[in-house]
Amino acid sequence: MSGRILIGLALAGLLAIGGVLWVSTSGMRSSAPVARPAAIAQAPAGVADPKATAPAPTSGTTPSPAAAADTPFVIKRILPIKGAIKYGEWHWDEAGVPAGPIVITVDLDARVLSIFRSGYEIGAAAVLLGTEDKPTPLGVFPITEKDRNHVSNLYDAPMPYMMRLTNDGITLHGSKVEWGYASHGCVGMPEAFAAKVYGASKIGDRVFITRGKTVGMGDTLVSS
Repeated sequence: MSGRILIGLALAGLLAIGGVLWVSTSGMRSSAPVARPAAIAQAPAGVADPKATAPAPTSGTTPSPAAAADTPFVIKRILPIKGAIKYGEWHWDEAGVPAGPIVITVDLDARVLSIFRSGYEIGAAAVLLGTEDKPTPLGVFPITEKDRNHVSNLYDAPMPYMMRLTNDGITLHGSKVEWGYASHGCVGMPEAFAAKVYGASKIGDRVFITRGKTVGMGDTLVSS
């Protein structure tokens, strides 16, 4: 990933809405940006994760990283996005990118998901993540299930363009992505962006979830 760091204010106040946690930010909403330095760095000290819980979309066993093959993934291109990515904003450009394997990366510090094809970044967006009590797990996970119109079996909450990562309900899916919202461990993407990721990916594609891993052009990721 190119590294995009969330810049925000301290959070206060809690309200659960439709299976997602809303955290009041004194008027701040989707204007909070995510910056794009050359490499992933640690989140600034002023960034705070929400402390409260929200209903989990599904139930099951404890999340565990996939036993994926240690196939190298080499970054060949990073999208030339200028400035900061705001919540709800996303970018997509696959022009001239050759066919090839899809790899998705999520950095928990940057709070950004990137999708690569043949090592070329073709999409990036700011995303919602889990809370401190129900965090998004670290590891390498294959997509094990896809459901265009998935609905949570616990809370009857829509999870469009769902791509399952774990048996206990950790998924990638479309969501309302705004500053102050959080998931219950899932990775929530703007719905239009989620539709593109859903269309580009297939069962078995790997999702790397890291925290502040510094990578750049020509760097390699493996499942270990």
